[in-house]
Amino acid sequence: MGTDHVRKICVIGASGKLGQYMVRHALERGYEVVGVCRERSVPKLAALEGRITVVPGPTNDPEVIRRAVAGCDGVLTVLVPWGVRQYASGTAQAVLDHARPGARLVFSCGWHITRDGKDRYSRKFTLGVRVATFLGKLVRAVEIDDQVEACRRVFASDTRWTVVRGSSLEEGESQGLPVWSRHVGDPVLASDLTRRVDFALFMVEALTDDALVQEAPAIVGRRTPSALAHAGDTRDPA
Repeated sequence: MGTDHVRKICVIGASGKLGQYMVRHALERGYEVVGVCRERSVPKLAALEGRITVVPGPTNDPEVIRRAVAGCDGVLTVLVPWGVRQYASGTAQAVLDHARPGARLVFSCGWHITRDGKDRYSRKFTLGVRVATFLGKLVRAVEIDDQVEACRRVFASDTRWTVVRGSSLEEGESQGLPVWSRHVGDPVLASDLTRRVDFALFMVEALTDDALVQEAPAIVGRRTPSALAHAGDTRDPA
């Protein structure tokens, strides 16, 4: 499938902040949109009623995902490390199993995911991830290790995937399409800040960017100090 022919997409995790931004970006581009979210979160999509199709249910339920992605040219998936029941990896596996052959699959995660082990993290960042992992397990609310497993499965697949690795996020008006690098530690990423609306923009734009197929770009806001200082030194999708 050529990326010029993306017409219908599925947004998995549509009710969250990132998901809602992705839905709106997709609608602006004229895509037909199917959104998946937990049943209790459907009211969060009330403002989009009549503009998208909503499939309620757990995103790690293979049957829910099978119904939602049927006929979709692209699937945007928010990999959320909720709970202690392999939610993220279950969601990723369901997408990998049920998306149609040739569909464009774009997943979101954080900088802590590494594809080739060549990312360079600050001590502060590494400590923060360790603390979050420990506390998440302690209160049985978040399972960061499962997000790692989810991405491992994506990386090992032969699908047309992209894993977008987000920096710290903030709200605010769009600054345009973020810049990216293959590895955390690149000077262009030093500002470690991206507008959430622009993270969503990068996800949607990735659907039609063949240069991002089987890439794991780490992104940063294009107007941050590090991006402005080093944009010419790295892979910039603009």
